[in-house]
Amino acid sequence: MTLPPHDPQWEVTPRGVADLREADGCDLLLDVRTPREVETASIDGAAVIEMQEVPKRLDELERFRGKKVVVFCHGGVRSLRVAKYLRDQGFTDAWSMQGGIHAWSMQIDPSVPKY
Repeated sequence: MTLPPHDPQWEVTPRGVADLREADGCDLLLDVRTPREVETASIDGAAVIEMQEVPKRLDELERFRGKKVVVFCHGGVRSLRVAKYLRDQGFTDAWSMQGGIHAWSMQIDPSVPKY
């Protein structure tokens, strides 16, 4: 999975994600971190598929094709790769949460542990 070009059209801020969730505008919040990372810190309601598992488990995501999918990781690099991969597979409304769960903890929910 390669990184997309640096372009804000690939990312949504943590505040934007929180607003989408509040308005029921985020159909899938996808955590692509490792099980150990998820055990350390998580966002309620997020589905978890580790980054390298996404291609093998794409069929599980089919029902979200054409819907808003926001991907996150720890800092935003893995999620950018997965968002690009999903777009390449036809998930035209796939986004990466800028700054990952670390930014979420800093800006939205300080109860989420930082690591």
